[in-house]
Amino acid sequence: MENTQDEITGRWFKITIPCGRKYDKTWLMDSIQSHCSVPFTPVEFHYVKNKAQFFVQDARTAYALKDASYQICDEENRKIVIFVNTSDVPYSVRFKLAPEIMEQLELAMRNRYDFSQKVLDLESLLYDPGFAHLDIDIILNRRNCMAATLQIIEKDFPELLSLNLRNNKLYQLDGLSDIVQMAPTVKILNLSRNELKSVWELGKIKGLKLEELWLEGNPFCDNFQSQFTYISAVRKYFPELLYLDGQDLPPTITTDIDRPYLVKPLIKESCKGLDDLKTQVLQFLQQSSLFEYFKVNRNMKNLQDPNLRFQLLKHTKRDIVSSLCVFPKTQHDFNSFLVDVWLQSVSTLFLPGAGPEICSWEGYCCLFLLKWKEGLRALCVPSPGLSSLPLPAIPGCSL
Repeated sequence: MENTQDEITGRWFKITIPCGRKYDKTWLMDSIQSHCSVPFTPVEFHYVKNKAQFFVQDARTAYALKDASYQICDEENRKIVIFVNTSDVPYSVRFKLAPEIMEQLELAMRNRYDFSQKVLDLESLLYDPGFAHLDIDIILNRRNCMAATLQIIEKDFPELLSLNLRNNKLYQLDGLSDIVQMAPTVKILNLSRNELKSVWELGKIKGLKLEELWLEGNPFCDNFQSQFTYISAVRKYFPELLYLDGQDLPPTITTDIDRPYLVKPLIKESCKGLDDLKTQVLQFLQQSSLFEYFKVNRNMKNLQDPNLRFQLLKHTKRDIVSSLCVFPKTQHDFNSFLVDVWLQSVSTLFLPGAGPEICSWEGYCCLFLLKWKEGLRALCVPSPGLSSLPLPAIPGCSL
């Protein structure tokens, strides 16, 4: 690129961020702006497959954006690449609405705005009687029309709470993505009866703090096997959503699966002599092979010793490993184990493989025996590597 006066003042450049779709637009643009030495206003920010793209007008900004490449790291510590190429004038600028059309559009929007409720009803805007004499169609799928609409919203309705875009033949939301910056107060959005074919389109406006959303009548709504998966897919983009298609949503259940924490002890001193029982249970945990779980970490995928892997978990239990991997990381405290004993007596014993009856239970060791009313109850644990054995029948004892 030659640094001439013409390039500085008039040329357009297309900015491309590979894999930019996975980043939130607000975060991405704020990060680029903070590393760019020249302030800039992105034009027509949109996604093309996995890429994010927008346009800037002068060469100084283009050079500054090129210098910012590889200077930004995402949450996975991956550097973000920024490609800069010369471009034609963007569509929304080349076909910018004429002043008389803008004036008529603004008048139509004012007639559709409820100032008391802060509600803007743009349903079927294409067929508004005010456009009948104009030599243009106000089609919100076109970038110039959507850009003009958002400019009027930002200028005339800065406190907008509810926007109705029902039945406007929207098949993508690239043009609407600027609503996050231009109308951030919107809490209710109606996109029903449009032509959106993928739930991914919602990612382009996920910066909105929506409480109510209408999507019924779009083709992608029929792609889900159940209502639960539909709600989950939508809530991925709008976690604060309370109503979807007019239906109340159940409260969200959130867990922090990334932050390790120490499990708080659950043992309560509620029975005389419980310390002795706790000591026996702790002794069993330390002496048995179960103790190996606590020494190495419960995530079996992290084990490097193949023999230890085989001892702790059969090779046929991969589904269990997959399930364990989604649990929060914890550091186990032996004092956190809770043993409920309804009746404790002095006959409580710790018998690791002792006694003639116990020895006959091949492959098992007894944790402890409890005197229970007129009989005994025994807690038995399979020996290592024999987890598939059935529990034995114990003469005279209740298991």
